[in-house]
Amino acid sequence: MLVASRHGAHPRRRAGAGGNGVADDLALPLAGGLALLLAFVTAAAVLSGGDRREKGDRHRDLPGGAAGPRVAILSAPLPPPDGSPERQELAVRSWLALPGNVSVVLLAAHPSAHALAGRLGGRVTVDAAIDISFTGTPFFHSIVARAQAADSDICVLVDAEIILLPETITLLKHFSRSDLDWFVFSVSRNISAFPYHLVDNGTQWVDQHGNEVSFKKEIQSDKWAGHGSDRGLIVAWNNPSSRMIAGVMPSFLNGKGVHNWWLIHEVLSSETRLVFDASNLVLGLYPENFSEKRGMNTSRNASNPDGSWPWEYDVNRHLAAVYGSYCYDLPRRNSPMVYKVVKQFEDYLFSKNEEPNLSNSVINKEPNVHPEGGRLCKKEISYSSAVNLPHSLEMLLELVADKNRSVVLAVAGASYRDMLMSWVCRLRRLRVTNFVVCALDQETHEFSVLQGMPVFRDPLSPKNVSFDDCHFGTQCFQQVTKVKSRIVLKILRLGYNVLLSDVDVYWFHNPVSFLHSLGPGTFAAQSDEYNQTGPINMPRRLNSGFYYARSDDATITAMEKIVKHAINSGLSEQPSFYDILCGKDGANRVGDDRCLEPSTNLTVVFLRRDMFPNGAYGGLWEKKHGVSSACRELGCLIIHNNWVNGRRKKLHRQMASGLWDYDPGSRLCLQNWSNASRFSVQTDAPVSYDS
Repeated sequence: MLVASRHGAHPRRRAGAGGNGVADDLALPLAGGLALLLAFVTAAAVLSGGDRREKGDRHRDLPGGAAGPRVAILSAPLPPPDGSPERQELAVRSWLALPGNVSVVLLAAHPSAHALAGRLGGRVTVDAAIDISFTGTPFFHSIVARAQAADSDICVLVDAEIILLPETITLLKHFSRSDLDWFVFSVSRNISAFPYHLVDNGTQWVDQHGNEVSFKKEIQSDKWAGHGSDRGLIVAWNNPSSRMIAGVMPSFLNGKGVHNWWLIHEVLSSETRLVFDASNLVLGLYPENFSEKRGMNTSRNASNPDGSWPWEYDVNRHLAAVYGSYCYDLPRRNSPMVYKVVKQFEDYLFSKNEEPNLSNSVINKEPNVHPEGGRLCKKEISYSSAVNLPHSLEMLLELVADKNRSVVLAVAGASYRDMLMSWVCRLRRLRVTNFVVCALDQETHEFSVLQGMPVFRDPLSPKNVSFDDCHFGTQCFQQVTKVKSRIVLKILRLGYNVLLSDVDVYWFHNPVSFLHSLGPGTFAAQSDEYNQTGPINMPRRLNSGFYYARSDDATITAMEKIVKHAINSGLSEQPSFYDILCGKDGANRVGDDRCLEPSTNLTVVFLRRDMFPNGAYGGLWEKKHGVSSACRELGCLIIHNNWVNGRRKKLHRQMASGLWDYDPGSRLCLQNWSNASRFSVQTDAPVSYDS
């Protein structure tokens, strides 16, 4: 084995005080046909023996006669025009042509990914269960978490347009013989042309004349320039579910710079794995310079008109600067090392990277993201620097609105930040993309930007919103609710229909189409009536935390009256809705479930509680078999987590019920592949964030 004890596999060791972590394990007796010199940590070592199998190898016999580690290659292909379907298909075909037991997972929801998988057969699957920002950009920390959940021995992360060569699997097979946790990275090579294609059912490369190509002579390590861009990196590691880094991985936007180099640096500084740099080998090719691709150039020449950096790159630069050790010099004494991999004949040689400064060694390989090297860490970015979207409210509405010009609006502050994120995760799972978030404070605004939400800040929001004392009936609650009706009116005047949904409303299904089908001149709202029988439109039973308002003259006029009434009221906005729309003491009620506002002829529909239950209806939250099962039987589209007093009680009830879709510890939406044991019911204040 690469590194093994004569007495069998030894435990994976972690870094401790005064030690070098897993690197200390290298001073053990060696066994097997693959030999690594005893002085590995201080001198070069040789791994030889090619593909010979020795007693004790971890290679396994696999169905169909294939032998070797199970390798899962994961990638997040971009849809056109940012991604090229032709280059993506060539790349994925190259992955499938690799020898051994290789599978491919495309992390995407767009049709082109499904079409690609359909053309290439059963070894290519599509998984859409990853976190994606409102721009459609996947989150890198979600991609890594999905890779760690893969049922494989080795995971590989690579850009969807990089061609992988057979040397990749040869190297990974050698590494797979080790009982230690390892992490290897390599810089792909730029090539001006790639005149090769696959034949023999996708297993053999040939040139334009039909001659077989081995790539040993055609692609030489000194022939093509390595591409130092973050997108050009190939990373792989064994034992996917084992610990990668000591801290938390922030919400980097995939393909927007820094994140791969940050991960390498963090794995290295965490000393959880041996780290190898295989950039001297040609493992991957890209048949066009990344910087020539649409949207890929991160230099100042591709910046916004005012000379600023594109905001998605700003987000990644900010996160790299404030999380982890990427921007800090590590102590030179007992500093962890990157081991370089080179090939001599058929043997791999390993040597220590003698760079005295780890930060400079790693960071300076990312010239396109921060051309002046360490300045990314030393100047422009700091803990206090704000990250903002360059989008106005009007721009966001135009981006997210559905075909009926309908948008979903949530309004939230810092005290309900985790509940906001759970609400957003649920909408993402339902593929609801036409939502916007109004942040009541700068902290929530920045958090929302970093979590990929289409967010805007309301400059007129009340200041000093209480963290734990802003529930129903409090003065804080009265102030915050009046923001909602004012923002809804603003959006209606811009020509968009609005579904206002509080973040404590859990969505089982998307209700927008149903609500829109109620027709023009209709205002639909949830009933807050708790009695199971009798009228549901009784006085003060209109819930202003869930309603659908159309952008028509009647609704806009009625909303103007509501906003004016609420401003002059010492109560929250909720009584203003009822008094204006249904009249004082319900004078404008029609039947048991409607009102008619006389001056505008606007019909107010109180929504059926079986479909839109409030928090007190039918005791659904307290049902023995669970609220989810009870709502499934009723046919609920949503359920409101109201009629419970206090933020902590509200959080606990929703988390304990299972109607929760966010893990504050990892800052990831919960997916079907998530490790549920890592998430527990939260009863105290939300997890604090550094930014």
